[in-house]
Amino acid sequence: MPLGYCGEVNETLPPCPECSSELTYEMGSLLVCPLCAHEWAPVSAEDAEPSGPAVITDAFGTVLADGDTVTVIKDLKVKGSSSVIKVGTKVRGIRLVDGVGDHDIDCKVEGVGSMQLKSSLVKKV
Repeated sequence: MPLGYCGEVNETLPPCPECSSELTYEMGSLLVCPLCAHEWAPVSAEDAEPSGPAVITDAFGTVLADGDTVTVIKDLKVKGSSSVIKVGTKVRGIRLVDGVGDHDIDCKVEGVGSMQLKSSLVKKV
């Protein structure tokens, strides 16, 4: 048995999403795979069903929509570049997306180009 094993192997648990092993077990509130050591939170039936479109808000709680104009509220370093997007930079015509991590705005920043931003770093104009 793997070190730290504290649950029963259960036939009703889902297989490991990393290696597809059927030997998953519960450890506290997580599911664990003893073969690849992957740990993940179980997905309940309510979580799996989409409850409608996600509401995306700016840093101050204002609801954002496609086509809105926003301003940046913090200096942002552009990854892979020495460029910086300064506080107060206006970004016009945003598009809301399900991006990488918590980047949920797809846009074109003048002088920088196309990129994704976090809604928590912008304010609706």
